[in-house]
Amino acid sequence: MGDGLRTLRLVTNDESLLASTRAAAAALEGFEFQTARSVDELMTKPPNSGDVILLDNALRSSNVYEACRALTGKTRCRTFIVVQKGNTTAESIAHFCGATGVLERPLNGADLRKAIETNAAPRAPLAATSREKKAAPVFPEAMFTNAAGDPDAQMRDILTDPDTGLFNFAYLKIKLDEEYKRSARFGHPLSCVMLGFDGQLSDLVLRELASIFLDTSRDTDVLGRFDENSFLFLLPHTGPDGAQVMAKRVQQMAQEKGLCDVVGDRLEISVGIAFYPHAKVQRREDLYSRTRQAFLEAQAKGGAVVTGL
Repeated sequence: MGDGLRTLRLVTNDESLLASTRAAAAALEGFEFQTARSVDELMTKPPNSGDVILLDNALRSSNVYEACRALTGKTRCRTFIVVQKGNTTAESIAHFCGATGVLERPLNGADLRKAIETNAAPRAPLAATSREKKAAPVFPEAMFTNAAGDPDAQMRDILTDPDTGLFNFAYLKIKLDEEYKRSARFGHPLSCVMLGFDGQLSDLVLRELASIFLDTSRDTDVLGRFDENSFLFLLPHTGPDGAQVMAKRVQQMAQEKGLCDVVGDRLEISVGIAFYPHAKVQRREDLYSRTRQAFLEAQAKGGAVVTGL
């Protein structure tokens, strides 16, 4: 990089976007332009805090929103996601994943310069979190805010289950991939927990059950609704013993509250647990399938906690 120059870094596989961005970058003062075809390629030479990163949302090499979350944990660069014109949901998701904002294609010099000047300072360092830090129960919907810090109803509707306020299945799929990759890369344990019940619950009981889940979890846990009668939890930095403690606490609290289904039968919660690292878990699909198998065994035993060994 030349003396005093910052770098505009575009990650894309699209030649037309590359051409329009190169032309737009020519109108920027104090920046040189570089391109990469993947986030891994981008990180072979880690960006400086004053650099600007543009991520193509049609990137073939990875999920752009997962990539954005990973980048914001490693750099303080201003990061924009480039989307198709008229995309009404991208900005909310982008902010949730740590992006500075979105830009519409085709890029032009005026829009690019305005975005960079409006967000002139590097990102603030991410706040440190701890697996041991115990958070007060807060439904995930409370996490969804826009760039101004105001509630973002659109984002909440996209990623949460309307009956419980927990994350929905679409978000769980993203997080399963993300947490598994992080666990494999850094060597920390990861537990996957499936909980479920027979029968049908009222809306009030569902919300009470979700509150129990949140009360027994930590701030780094990912809690979501898998289907009508089951839930899936991802517990980073947690081995099978810790997952069992949480599961039994959930069962205990449900009993203490006297939760019942719509016909008045006492709620029995079955729990299946799988974990990584494990010799039989080589892919995220293995982690999920072993969790599901353990859960079905727990259901067959009637309200048991089963860990896949």
